[in-house]
Amino acid sequence: MMPPETANSQHGSLCGQPDHQIHRRKFLTGLSAAGAVSVASWAGLFSVPAFAQSVKKRAKHCILLWLCGAPSQFETWDPKPGRISGGPFRAIPTKLPGVQFGELMPRMAGMADQIAVVRSMKTNQSEHLQGIDLLNRGAAPRPPFVRPTLGAVLAQQLGQLDSPIPNFILLDPCPEGNEFKEFKAGNWAGWLGAQYGPVRVGGDYKIEDVQRLADLTADDQEARNALRRFFNRKFENERKSAAAASQNAVFERVKGLMSCAHLFDLEKLPASDREKYGPGAFGLHALQARHLVENGAPFVMVANGMPWDSHVFHNEIYQMLVPELDRVIFHLLNDLRERGLLDDTLVVMMGEFGRTPWMNQARGRDHYPNAWSLALAGCGIRRGVVVGETDADGVDVVGTAFNEKNLFATLFSALGLDPYAEYDLPELPSFHRVEDRAEPIRAVLA
Repeated sequence: MMPPETANSQHGSLCGQPDHQIHRRKFLTGLSAAGAVSVASWAGLFSVPAFAQSVKKRAKHCILLWLCGAPSQFETWDPKPGRISGGPFRAIPTKLPGVQFGELMPRMAGMADQIAVVRSMKTNQSEHLQGIDLLNRGAAPRPPFVRPTLGAVLAQQLGQLDSPIPNFILLDPCPEGNEFKEFKAGNWAGWLGAQYGPVRVGGDYKIEDVQRLADLTADDQEARNALRRFFNRKFENERKSAAAASQNAVFERVKGLMSCAHLFDLEKLPASDREKYGPGAFGLHALQARHLVENGAPFVMVANGMPWDSHVFHNEIYQMLVPELDRVIFHLLNDLRERGLLDDTLVVMMGEFGRTPWMNQARGRDHYPNAWSLALAGCGIRRGVVVGETDADGVDVVGTAFNEKNLFATLFSALGLDPYAEYDLPELPSFHRVEDRAEPIRAVLA
């Protein structure tokens, strides 16, 4: 496929289509020539339909399907047929010669040429809370500093100036219980500030209590907001408080959320869409993520409680979970492709580690960070590759192993962001998006 610049040079910068009525390079050159131009002076361009639609189509997004509890690699991406570690399920061929997936994933086997699988992840946290923290932040803790999560960094880097949609959305059906709740209660945005933390929506598939009170006019509400902004800004300036600045930004985000609450309401989507994703919360939240990305959301994290934590009756549980995952990924990727969004949307499918090659006495698989798998698709990802391998029983990685730093370098690279950029943290130690200049997993990058 020709790069956009080449295609435009062959057909002219204007082809009559709305996408091409404003040339990106000319626009950026004009901004550069103009010198220091305030956002307010050119933000009005977003009211021009051709420009707004062009920017929206080029925007990059990320959907993180967070398989909380840690899915087993043996029944999904790295089966071991005929081995004790493989369990009772068969392996089936995929569209890639010589590559097999677990038999519970026939749809993904049929589109293996559209995704990338990494079979050689190796990390060092074997408990949920620590593993979730590690795989969401990309580095081990360095107290007292709190590193921002992937969602917070991408919210800052990919957020759209004109969009009222939150930059970081967490769709999670499990507001109570499990280790993930402890993580959710923590500081997601770290030193970036609360404005880059997530807006969390539960299992109701809509946002409640965001409408203006019936007895409050729009003018009265705006007057109250103006008064609040005045006093908050005064406090922020007098105290020179970063915390106050973050809180002020959060108030502004809530105002935007009121205007886009309808985008979270799944009842407004066709019944056929809801039916194909299935009745489960995970599938419906994945559909919600697709819809939000269609409407400009930069980062959406879809979490599904802790169902993958199969310490007991592993095989019985996976007979339900894996087919649902197979169906959801299949429809999500196809829908994004049909809407012209897949090339600009990075889809990440992973949990906090893998499961043991052996069964415990309760017929379950326990936590196992020594050798596990994940899958990637979409923006910046090479299609139809399987990277890395594990030994015959999946006990250890054969050859090069990849950790959380390699993964984050990969994700940032796929989205066109410098993995090694240094955070602007005056009077604090040096921190980078990816520490130690860890290499990305180059074989999965397009």
